[in-house]
Amino acid sequence: MIDKVKIKIKAGNGGSGKVSFRRDGMNALGGPDGGDGGNGGSIIFVADKSLNTLQNFEYVKKFEATNGLAGGSNHCKGKDGIDKIIYVPIGTVIKDNSTHKVLCDLYEDGQTYLALKGGRGGKGNSFFKTPTRRAPSFSQLGEECDWYTVELELKLIADVALVGKPNVGKSTFLSVISNAKPKIANYEFTTLEPNLGVVKMHGDSFVVADIPGLIEGASLGAGLGHEFLAHIERTRLVLHIIDGSSYYGNDPKEDYLLICEELKKYNKSLAKRPQIVVLTKMDLVDDIQSVIDDLKTVVKGDIFAISSITKMNVENLLNEVYNRLKKLPKRKPIKVEQAALKIEDTSSLQITKDDDGVYVVTGGYIKNLQRGIVFSDPQSLAYFQYKLEADGVMDKLKKAGVKPGDTLKFGDLQFEYYE
Repeated sequence: MIDKVKIKIKAGNGGSGKVSFRRDGMNALGGPDGGDGGNGGSIIFVADKSLNTLQNFEYVKKFEATNGLAGGSNHCKGKDGIDKIIYVPIGTVIKDNSTHKVLCDLYEDGQTYLALKGGRGGKGNSFFKTPTRRAPSFSQLGEECDWYTVELELKLIADVALVGKPNVGKSTFLSVISNAKPKIANYEFTTLEPNLGVVKMHGDSFVVADIPGLIEGASLGAGLGHEFLAHIERTRLVLHIIDGSSYYGNDPKEDYLLICEELKKYNKSLAKRPQIVVLTKMDLVDDIQSVIDDLKTVVKGDIFAISSITKMNVENLLNEVYNRLKKLPKRKPIKVEQAALKIEDTSSLQITKDDDGVYVVTGGYIKNLQRGIVFSDPQSLAYFQYKLEADGVMDKLKKAGVKPGDTLKFGDLQFEYYE
């Protein structure tokens, strides 16, 4: 089972605005009529209950929304790009790969997460018309979007987790109490991935997850079960399954203590999770009570002795599970640690002085302003200078010590300052 992958995502670029002037038989000197560019498509994740693995992301690693189209004449707006919808299983946690912080926990079926908003379309030249600038010959470029890497991690959402050593009867038990059809055989590591089953009782239902068998050192990476310990974090109740028959020469007490220790090492809160100890394969045991009494020397809570084959005591166990779940609170989604993957920035401004004495102006404000500037066009350049004055950038430069004759750098462009 694939439960952790990294993928790259990119929203669509915005379309550029149009430079156009109206020309027709009735209006030979018509004004600017260039339309705005369309917005780029967004990246949206959607939780889908029909999926239970991230397997598909092993083959497709890049996802990109389409770009917005350029604006047209006669104030026609360019067509917006198409959103890219990415379907993931319920319980998928999305993290920013650069910060490793949680962006979203898709906890419910149909839940959506807007990971990246499409680039904004550029303004057409009609937008820049003013009483003193009647025929602007420039427009604004569409906003370009970058690639981002996110980590998808699947944490199964189940009410009950079946944990224990390999080949203790977890899969058989799940097949008896639910509609699940797990692979069953008498050898270690029969279960290679978590199996989910729905148990229906008293007009209600709950979900049980069969976690692959744990062995000593699982919390440190030994065996197969360590890959799936994260799935237990979602569950409200743990059924600790132990082979009570000692058919393979195992000691139920040692098995119990070993698994408890592995859960504790992986996550201390798991050791404190409500738990019911279940002795299985008791149809193979002559003196059931002695096995229970011996295990009670190390177990403080309830012990249920069952046989999945004969269904002995299975109904009583399920009733206990059902009643416990009624009293236990629902698990909450993982707390979001980072509000967004892409931080919108159109206002930040930094002024620094490099080793050559050049004043370098950077930040979201400059980057956004330059989208609408064609520096080879006198009108566009004049608009750039007007915005720097009107928005107080020149005042800030003066406070930073700029004097006539100093060089100013905005992105790749350099200017000599004069008053």
